[in-house]
Amino acid sequence: MSWDSLLLIIEICDLTQEKAEKIIPVIGYPDYVTNEEDPTMDEEYESYEVTQSEYFKNVIRIQIESSKNLLMILDDTVDRNQWLTSPATVNAFYSATRNQISFPAAILQPPFYDEAQPSSMNYGGIGMVIGHEITHGFDDMGSDYNGDGDLEKWWSAESRRNFEQKSECIERQYGDYFWPEANQKLNGKLTLGENIADNGGIRQAYKAYEKWRSVNGEDLKLPGLENFSEDQLFFLNNAQIWCSLVRPQFAATAVATNSHSPGLFRVIGALSNFEKFGEAYNCKRGLDKMYPNKNDSCRVW
Repeated sequence: MSWDSLLLIIEICDLTQEKAEKIIPVIGYPDYVTNEEDPTMDEEYESYEVTQSEYFKNVIRIQIESSKNLLMILDDTVDRNQWLTSPATVNAFYSATRNQISFPAAILQPPFYDEAQPSSMNYGGIGMVIGHEITHGFDDMGSDYNGDGDLEKWWSAESRRNFEQKSECIERQYGDYFWPEANQKLNGKLTLGENIADNGGIRQAYKAYEKWRSVNGEDLKLPGLENFSEDQLFFLNNAQIWCSLVRPQFAATAVATNSHSPGLFRVIGALSNFEKFGEAYNCKRGLDKMYPNKNDSCRVW
C-alpha cells in the first residue's frame, strides 16, 4: 500500500468504517413475495386496473398509478430497507441515498454463485460483485453521501485531493484501452466509478476468501481443472462472469453511454492492478502487462 493510500485511509478511517457498518443489504427477494398472509402486494396493486384487450391503455394506467404512488411517499421518511428492483434481475446495485446494497435472487446463480462449486470460484464470482457494490459507497459519487444516505462532505479537503489523484490514475489507465469491436478507446471518465468499484471489489473478495481459507482450510478442486490452484480458480471465475460477445454497433454505443467498461477490460484493468493475480499465474513483474511494476499500476482502495 502506498503512503498516500495509508494517509487517506487513516484520516477517514472512523467515518468510513461507520458508513460501511451502516450499509443495509437486501438479498434474494422481499419476504412478502412468498408470504401469502402478507398484504403488501395486494395493497400495492389494488388500485391498478388492467384489461385483456387494451394493452396500450394498460401501460398508461400502470404508469399513472406508479407516479401517484411515488408522489404519495414524497414527504415520507426514506425506507432504507425497501427493495428497488425485481428479484428476477440479473444484476446487483448500490443506492447512495439509502446506503443500501441489493443482490436479487437472479444473480445468486451460476457462474456467480453455485453451492456445489469450489469456494474460490464463489468468492471470485459473487464475492467480487459484493465487494464491487460495497466499494460504490466510496467511489467518486458514493463518497459524497454519508452512512445515512445524506449528501454531505464528510472527507477533509486533503483526503479528497488524495482520492482524486488516485482516481485520475484509474481514469488514465482505462482511457488508454482500445476496444477493437468499437474501433476506439474507452471513456475513462465516464466509467470511473465502476472501474474504482471493480478494482476495490476484487481486492475485498480476495481478502474475504483468504479469511475463509484460514478458517476452513483446503478448498475443493474443480473436476477437469485439478491442476489449477485455489487462487487461479478464484481469478478464472472472476474473468468468466464478464465474458460477452457484442456487435460493433452496440460496442460503439456502449463506449459513448455505458458507465461500465466492456467485460474484457473490467477483467484486464482490475487484475493488472492486483499483484495477487500476477503471483497466482506466475507472471513476470514488469515484463507482463498483467503484472506491471508497482509504480505502473493504479489503486484507490
